[in-house]
Amino acid sequence: MDILIPDKWLREFLNSSATPGQIEKYLSLSGPSVEKVEKKGDDYIYHIEITTNRMDSAGVVGIAREVSAILPRFKISASLKKKRKTKKIKFVPKVNYLQVKVNTKLCPRFTCVLIKNVSLKDSPDWMKKRLESVGVRPINNVVDISNYIMHELGQPVHTFDYDKIEGSKMVLRKARKGEKITTLDNKTHNLPGGDIVIEDGSKKLIDLAGIMGGKLSADDNSTKNVLLFIQTYNPVNIRRTTMNLSTRSEASSLFEKGIDTELVTSGIEKGIELFEKLTKGKAAKLVLDIYPSPFKEKIVKVKREFIEKRLGIAVSKSEISNYLKPLGFTPSWRKDVLVVNIPSYREKDINIPEDIVEEVARIYGYHNLPSELMTGSLPLKLVDSPFGFEKKVKEILKGFGAVETYNISLVPKSLTGKNSLKLNNPLGEAKYLRNTLLHSLVGSAETNKREKSPFHIFEMANKYIPQNKKLPKEIMTLAGISSEYDYRAAKGTVESLLAELNISYELKTSDLINFEASKRLEIRSGKEVLGEMGIIEGGNYFFYSLEIERLRKHSKQKTFKSLPKYPPHIEDITF
Repeated sequence: MDILIPDKWLREFLNSSATPGQIEKYLSLSGPSVEKVEKKGDDYIYHIEITTNRMDSAGVVGIAREVSAILPRFKISASLKKKRKTKKIKFVPKVNYLQVKVNTKLCPRFTCVLIKNVSLKDSPDWMKKRLESVGVRPINNVVDISNYIMHELGQPVHTFDYDKIEGSKMVLRKARKGEKITTLDNKTHNLPGGDIVIEDGSKKLIDLAGIMGGKLSADDNSTKNVLLFIQTYNPVNIRRTTMNLSTRSEASSLFEKGIDTELVTSGIEKGIELFEKLTKGKAAKLVLDIYPSPFKEKIVKVKREFIEKRLGIAVSKSEISNYLKPLGFTPSWRKDVLVVNIPSYREKDINIPEDIVEEVARIYGYHNLPSELMTGSLPLKLVDSPFGFEKKVKEILKGFGAVETYNISLVPKSLTGKNSLKLNNPLGEAKYLRNTLLHSLVGSAETNKREKSPFHIFEMANKYIPQNKKLPKEIMTLAGISSEYDYRAAKGTVESLLAELNISYELKTSDLINFEASKRLEIRSGKEVLGEMGIIEGGNYFFYSLEIERLRKHSKQKTFKSLPKYPPHIEDITF
């Protein structure tokens, strides 16, 4: 995820004499990667790449925190500015200006406040300039405040025209399949079901939550009362909706990765401050906050020896503590055990001692860690490796004019046999593991049926056989299909392969589904079945399937008998 951070906006939270060039260089060494710094007018814009696990850095405040922790390691003074005092806010689970029903599995924290008598107009020039510098088009002070907070904190914000919410009622629930909503971009979406939506007292959908606001409750020039609305959502539902509807917004990009529930508090505080300052509106004294499972501070313990062993250097207790404190951690020592209290914004990605080691390592500087060339002997060749045999089989078939193909192991139900395993969380219709390569190869052959000349394609891949209360059994299988081949020629190719592998075999006629009656041959070596071949139903293709491990087991090494050292001496004797 790429974000834009203006230098002047960053300095609002950061005390440092560092130049933009220094911030670019050192932040990239120990924190989020700065792709480039662009000069825009009298400001510099940092183009920063944020990894999915570090959504705490997806705003100006988060980047300022990272910079304040990293620059001192390069002998450049830096610190976060003290947070300004804001108006005291009282959060309550029930208010008289809105009746609410929330599915908290979809929305872990639902927060809003009514702001009365707002005056819609253009935003001040300083706000317009900052929004334009991060690629956002200014609209009016109400909309601009929402976008401003999102880019400053990394917390999406939404506003409703309060007077358009019928019955002053909101119900946050899952959408039913086939429901429709028109969003702010004037697009009407036919919902697949399971999406997070909000309906008002008239049961009309007024918000496609976490993605985009609804047209029915949008602010306009006649808006007088605004509902400032800040939430966190279940990231799985948001992700599914963005993929199903092919609709993406800046808010959905944040919500689908999972953001800090405690950030809502800062968002409401900043929102009330800006609304009262820029719109001259008056916020209600009570803020609705439905938060059934508040954040509980997490603790991770790690031994100093554990840290030093993994870093390969000795680090003092005070150094370790000093690296962690600017990042918002609260470290303390119990003899040689480091106890770290994890802040809410790092709750999801700091879970085990190795995560703490990683934080110490990056602030210490990966470039400062000692490097050594590996010592010891080269690893031995794998004993009884199947890879050489698999390569040999492929080369023999290619020598016969066959072409190798690759298919995906996940297939729809129609392309697998009975008793196949289904994934619990599939990405699409392909949700079953193949227990035969037949259907995939038929699909490949059908794709190439315009080919006028005969062709032979093959695939070597695992098929997955279910086992009771165990992972599936993976069987490496060779399978192939011949199209427009004479039956004897196609059968001869398989027999030639077996001959090249020096396998003694016999063919036995048998019937099985997917094959034409009496046109399936079972390939045996002794008592063991190596595979099968024959004409598949419809009579269009010749198909064969062989288990690689069984072929390898029965393949004999060809021996060489040297030529006689001397010419033969032939005697013709008559008695």
